[in-house]
Amino acid sequence: MDFRVFDRARRQVGPLQLDLVESYAQGKVSRREFVRRGTVIGLSLPFISAIISACGSDDGGTSGTTGTGGGDTTAAGTDTTAAGSGTAGGTIKIAAQKPVSVDPVAMQDLGGYGLVAQVFEFLVTLGENGEIAPGLAASWEPNEDGSVWTFNLQPDVKWQDGTDFTSEAVAATMDRLVEAGQSGLKGVITAGAVDSSDPTKAVFTLTGPNGNFPYLVSVFNAQTPITPVDYAIGTTLDQNSNGTGPWKLVDYNPSTGARFERNDTWWGGQTLLDSTEFQFFDEIGTMVTAMQGGAVDAIVQFQVIGGDALLNSPDFTVLEVESSTHRQIWMRCDTGQFADKAVRQALAFTFDREQMVETLFRGRASVGNDHVIAPFMEGYDDTVPQREKDIEKAKQLLADAGVTNLTATLHATAAFQEIPELAQLIKSGAEEAGINLEIALESLDTFYGAQWCPAEPPDPPCSGAAELGIVDYGHRPTPDVFLNAALFTNGVWNSSQYSSPELDAAFKEYQAAVGVDAHQAANKKIETILNEDVPVGLPYFYNYLSGNSTNFQGVRVSALGQMFLEKASQV
Repeated sequence: MDFRVFDRARRQVGPLQLDLVESYAQGKVSRREFVRRGTVIGLSLPFISAIISACGSDDGGTSGTTGTGGGDTTAAGTDTTAAGSGTAGGTIKIAAQKPVSVDPVAMQDLGGYGLVAQVFEFLVTLGENGEIAPGLAASWEPNEDGSVWTFNLQPDVKWQDGTDFTSEAVAATMDRLVEAGQSGLKGVITAGAVDSSDPTKAVFTLTGPNGNFPYLVSVFNAQTPITPVDYAIGTTLDQNSNGTGPWKLVDYNPSTGARFERNDTWWGGQTLLDSTEFQFFDEIGTMVTAMQGGAVDAIVQFQVIGGDALLNSPDFTVLEVESSTHRQIWMRCDTGQFADKAVRQALAFTFDREQMVETLFRGRASVGNDHVIAPFMEGYDDTVPQREKDIEKAKQLLADAGVTNLTATLHATAAFQEIPELAQLIKSGAEEAGINLEIALESLDTFYGAQWCPAEPPDPPCSGAAELGIVDYGHRPTPDVFLNAALFTNGVWNSSQYSSPELDAAFKEYQAAVGVDAHQAANKKIETILNEDVPVGLPYFYNYLSGNSTNFQGVRVSALGQMFLEKASQV
């Protein structure tokens, strides 16, 4: 170790950053984790590089970022301009999931996420390395305990109507999200949390310390794009598309597609493409067929099952992202046949997770352990025993609970990626333990509106949910949204109606954790509690697959249905 460089660098940072630096030097976190975490808490790329150089390398890998700046930050990893190589002009056609909603505040589906992200931008965006990077915020930094975060805004940004973008819009957007009970920010900020007195800075005062806050105002919390001050709750993209982003909405048909043209006044530079077209599909199979036949140039998402032709095509560029995308098999904890924890555990013991990973994804996934912390997430604890298939254990748990001839309906979506096949594997495994599951495959509208989280009764949220079902959750780099929305008491997506004071406390501890040791300790508690209580079965996390024709380059995806095309071009 070069102690002179190390000591000089240490003096440039505050307590929160210093804890990470020393944890890296002591080998508590890998190089990859250091780069990722350093980015989140506002370390500049030169600073991160200097520490890595001073401490030497490990086997964790990094993304090879470079840059200049002070110790308080240009966060991670990307050039925000649209400059790139390739042929100027042209249109790219994209096969995408038909959106359920394009309301930036209320949307819950990948189709909506992808369209809104063409026009409206986030404080924190997607970097070239797949991590977070500066968006509308050029840099950010926390105070000593992570309870106050200052975001320095990009200069000379304008809305498409020509007016100036300022911190007032950030404050107004956050107040709308608080009013709507946005899942990732619930309990993290309150109305009036953003000080916008300086138009170039948005200063967030949180309800308490939060070491992951930049993620919560990033592309990975998809309902947080910054919208104009006068953007009312309930307004949809087609009603008001006055954004700051690289593309202008020129046509939208909720059944067939959307067309965008270049925003010539975009602060990020000139896009090479003239326009983009999103074509809507109900099924991934028909999206793949359209891609194979040349009707489209890119596909937002496809799956291993049925996607062989794309995976093996020399004319197709596969974009594969390690992700926390997963399926939750929710079980009602408050009433019905799964209210007894032993019954929920019994069903979870019938899952053949390795078979699921191999059959459904051919290895492009990792085994889950009935909690929402993915193996690649910071602070993941691998000492929590992995649940494996054990039919005899499942039978014993049912017998101890006095349950015989258990019959239930497993609700799922009819045409959504691998979910129908997953339902069959769950049914097959359950039968071995004497559990009879009847599969009900429903349309997206019926499933989401009537089975997973019905609007009525509204209090508590999702209290009208079916007792058993499979729901999809898109990628997040931290478990905040999964915990806050689906598993926290009265969470907005809590279809299990799970309520655990122990988990609530552990999640609060996790949110407040700003040091490496505290973060890992909170994670272990969360993993242990959820693995024991099993409000949801979670058998795997799978890699996100997207891609484009080799006639195009520079296409990037977030693993949340957001396709970024500002650097895309024809080859």
